[in-house]
Amino acid sequence: MARRTPEIGVRMALGARPAEIFRLVMGEGLRICGLGVGLGLAGSIPLARLLRSLLFGVSPSDPLTLVAAAVALVLVAVMACYIPARRAVLIDPMTALRHE
Repeated sequence: MARRTPEIGVRMALGARPAEIFRLVMGEGLRICGLGVGLGLAGSIPLARLLRSLLFGVSPSDPLTLVAAAVALVLVAVMACYIPARRAVLIDPMTALRHE
């Protein structure tokens, strides 16, 4: 977010509301997370079948395990995106524009 401070300052100076900035930052972070979780779930089933001998007490395509792992990753991503999004909302447009 430090590299995008001037951009966010310009957006706020042009009238973007804090909720829009928050949604922008959270949306970008969660979009990447969604792509990663989707690709991870798609690749986990074939790879889990290859590693079947290392899995103890869990089938390679156990839906509860896959959903729990995906939900845990999304929750961590939400927490990781929240702090920069909050910081972006608090940027003073004049300070950000002077930053360049």
